[in-house]
Amino acid sequence: MNLKCTLWEFIYENNNKRKTMNNFKKIGLTALAGSLVAISAHAAEMAVSGASVLTYTKKDGDETTGNPFGMKTNLGFNASGEVNGYTVSYMQTSADQFAGMSSARLSVDMGDLGVLAFDQGSGSGLSTIDDKTPTAAEEIWDGLDAKGHGGLVGAAGSSGVFNYVNTFAGVKLNTAGRLRDGTNSSDGGTGGTTAGSKHAWDFALTADEDVLKSPGLSGGLGYGENDGGDAASTRAKVDEHMTVFGNYVYGAATMGVQLSTIDKGGNSAVDQEAHAWGLAYNINDDLSVSYGERDIEYKKNSAAHVTEKGSGIAAAYTMGSIKIAGNMNRAKNNQGTKGSVDSMTEIAVSFAF
Repeated sequence: MNLKCTLWEFIYENNNKRKTMNNFKKIGLTALAGSLVAISAHAAEMAVSGASVLTYTKKDGDETTGNPFGMKTNLGFNASGEVNGYTVSYMQTSADQFAGMSSARLSVDMGDLGVLAFDQGSGSGLSTIDDKTPTAAEEIWDGLDAKGHGGLVGAAGSSGVFNYVNTFAGVKLNTAGRLRDGTNSSDGGTGGTTAGSKHAWDFALTADEDVLKSPGLSGGLGYGENDGGDAASTRAKVDEHMTVFGNYVYGAATMGVQLSTIDKGGNSAVDQEAHAWGLAYNINDDLSVSYGERDIEYKKNSAAHVTEKGSGIAAAYTMGSIKIAGNMNRAKNNQGTKGSVDSMTEIAVSFAF
């Protein structure tokens, strides 16, 4: 027996087996990679949209406007696909920060069981109906000092919340809930600084003319609670948010009214009650105008109540993918500060792509 020859045959045969196994591994990995690519390609459809907005903004005489011209670019990413029988969707918008995120939403459509989502700023629950008065462009409080803080409901907010949406007998239910504060947290991050505080929930109910049995009429209401009151006071810690609105369309005109209240928890807190109305008119298919007013009563515990009086006029003209919009907003006793006056004028030209 030639031991040398036998040893060589053994090594040769073993080496061939190893090469064969390596080839099998390569084939397997290639097939797996191909299948993953195929799954990824067919699992979701991605759409990208965007707009560039050029603005001219002028503030009141007490504020320094500086260079009144500015620009922002918005990008929106939307993906949707079927996962285990459910439609899973993701949206993200970026405004002037292409490396960052201004809002995002991950949702699972469960058919008749409704839609469950995690929202990072796109709009959920009570905040979706915080101001439903009709307008041709921006709301009548947009651009004013501490804009939108007064009289606008939204106990849970729209950031870092779980959102559930469904429709029952034609009435749309939109709920939101969160733990602690509404901070946008990245994966592995945490929001909130005080354990057990600032939990919040709210809901909005809306219905159209088919449910309300009146052509042209739509409306809704909502309620929510936020554990953000004064912990040291003898009053309840809970902030309560409530609103009710109604809009009526008659021909080219839309009229709307809204009542909102925010009852703050805490002896030193200032409750708010807001009354608003608006009228918008479509002059033609391309041009629309609007006017609105809003009164917010700041109910101070240790001083006289102060009523903020705000108003705004707006117009918008659309030419294909180009839109020119302008608004002039003004508020007296802004944010409950007696004697203060704030105003803002803005013209915006947007290009959609």
